Amino acid sequence: MNRKDRATAIGMGIAVFVVLASMIFDGTNPAVLLKPAPIILVLGGSLCASMASSFTRVLKNVPTVVRFALTSPDDTPDDTIVQMVRLAEIARREGLLALDREGASIENVFFRKGIEMTVDGIDPEEIRALLESEIDSLRERHKDGMNFFMDMGGYAPTLGIIGTVIGLIAVLSNLTDVAKLGPSVASAFVATLWGILSANLFWLPIGNKLKKVSEVEMNNMQLMLDGILAIQAGASPRRIEAKLLTYVKPADRDAIATAKGSDKAA
Repeated sequence: MNRKDRATAIGMGIAVFVVLASMIFDGTNPAVLLKPAPIILVLGGSLCASMASSFTRVLKNVPTVVRFALTSPDDTPDDTIVQMVRLAEIARREGLLALDREGASIENVFFRKGIEMTVDGIDPEEIRALLESEIDSLRERHKDGMNFFMDMGGYAPTLGIIGTVIGLIAVLSNLTDVAKLGPSVASAFVATLWGILSANLFWLPIGNKLKKVSEVEMNNMQLMLDGILAIQAGASPRRIEAKLLTYVKPADRDAIATAKGSDKAA
């Protein structure tokens, strides 16, 4: 499970507010954005174009992917390292079979699976191959969702231009009313505004957030894999900790020492 992360939603909300405030200060009525034709063309067209370049299985997961973009990984390297060192201490003191009772308390499925295979005495190379295969499979699934929104970010501006061209065609086909010419031209450019706005305020930020969340999760899974194999190899808890700390920024390593102290005190 991942925990909620408000940064993406807050950032997009503030960005929309900034755009609306800029329009008001510039003397433009934000209500012009509510024209149905450009909204349907840009948003609907971007969605359909991305659907056409994707797979059905990806489309079914779009709501889940959006929720994923609004979260941050629940398992941080700090927590994982502390838990891994504790398991290494148990294995060192009581043997690998003692980890069997600890497996049920591990919430992360990937982590738990690795510990269970270690307890079962599966060959280290086989464990590595199986867990690396899971990492690669998850990475590809993440790419599908990420690419869907990056594609929408690419299609939206182009569809906005198409909407503007359509609007200008309508304007140029009826030049009899000169008084309406200016407002009609301005209205035609609303589609371009929607295309650029939706791409840069919604679709591309969501795609980039998915990329960052995926990178953090992949990094944490690789950390788990290295720790599991080190425990199976009989490495000392101190050596395992030193190895896994390479996954953490130097500035964050003090937090792990504090967490370890709290864990022992408990």
